Amino acid sequence: MDKRKCLLLGEYTHPRFHPLQGVDEQISHILNDLMIVQCTENRKMLLTENISGYDLCIAYNELWNESVSPQQTAGLLSYVAGGGGLIVLHTGVSLGNRNELAQLIGARFGGHPPYGPLEFRTQEHHITEGVGSFKLDEEPYRFEFDPFTEKTVLLEFEAGGQWWPAGWCHSYGLGRVVYLMPGHHEPTFLHPEVKKLLLQAAKWAARIPTRQ
Repeated sequence: MDKRKCLLLGEYTHPRFHPLQGVDEQISHILNDLMIVQCTENRKMLLTENISGYDLCIAYNELWNESVSPQQTAGLLSYVAGGGGLIVLHTGVSLGNRNELAQLIGARFGGHPPYGPLEFRTQEHHITEGVGSFKLDEEPYRFEFDPFTEKTVLLEFEAGGQWWPAGWCHSYGLGRVVYLMPGHHEPTFLHPEVKKLLLQAAKWAARIPTRQ
């Protein structure tokens, strides 16, 4: 049987804070047994004719001062609505600069306090099965949630004496969407609990049976 295909999008040439270099290797390694990962910064891959051949799209885009085009937006929306899987990692939430994609993701970025040690805990779901609480140095992203998206919180982090959402999932049309906040830089993807989370998120989003 042919391996499934994953499209990983990010920035190689002009990243402001989150280069895809290094991160691409770790994600490819984590998903190696599951699918072939194609890594690119070419946003034209979001066009319907390009993205349709993939089982999963992982967005690690850094678009704080720009947006994808209307055609690329439409391509991603129709891909997921038609049954595609989407994982948005950390900085990928910047796709939410476009309102349509903020609704697809379920939130938009609301700023973050300084980078530092964070404690994470999981909520029960197929994606978090076997993933325990863990500590990690990360950027504690905050979010403005879209009130129309029914989401299931998967992961939370503790800051200032309260717990904040750090990961969630939901269906969108026939497709599935996962957002995971951890992912500031390559070391994050070396953490065993993060590896497990990402692998199980990929299986869930792309509807790959857990036991084959």
